[in-house]
Amino acid sequence: MCTSAEPAAGRWTDGESRLRDGATVTLRALPYDAPLAQYLVEQVQQEYVRRYGGRDAAVVEPDEFLPPRGVFLVAEVDGVPAGCGAWRALEPVPDGSRADIKRVYVEPDFRRRGLAQLIVAALEVGAAQAGHQWVVLNSGREQPEALALYADRGYLPVPGYGVYACAPGAVFLGKQLPAPAQQGVAHAEPEAGEVRPWAS
Repeated sequence: MCTSAEPAAGRWTDGESRLRDGATVTLRALPYDAPLAQYLVEQVQQEYVRRYGGRDAAVVEPDEFLPPRGVFLVAEVDGVPAGCGAWRALEPVPDGSRADIKRVYVEPDFRRRGLAQLIVAALEVGAAQAGHQWVVLNSGREQPEALALYADRGYLPVPGYGVYACAPGAVFLGKQLPAPAQQGVAHAEPEAGEVRPWAS
């Protein structure tokens, strides 16, 4: 029925959950340079081209998304690749270790069903289980649905970092993660029969 998906020490095992409409979602970790991961990353880049007029200039290396330094998750809905998201470790700061959320994307046919919320929540769980106290991310004004998602999840403005630190329209957000024992994938309790194996 479902496999374990408890992230530990930066590792992720495959697991299933359900969207609001009952569709089955499988999250699985893939190397950043795997063909399916690269297909989804290219879809993210094309989204940036449509919204901002160019590709994301932030440099990422595939090994940054391998445990224990990070993870790249692919979401499949009823067996169809539908989205992705990743985190990578950043240099620690005085108030704790940070994970940088990257490449959160949902294919157009799967939007508005709660998939992005599930992906981000799973990334937060994985980062917390890997020992990070904070998650941070860079978005932009041309992504209002993403900004709304992060606001709903409790993200607040943080200082800019990286290549877009001073870019007009760049938005930097972050949030402190609960201790791993307190971290769960969703805020609400699962409904009867709903499977959320990575929730603590």
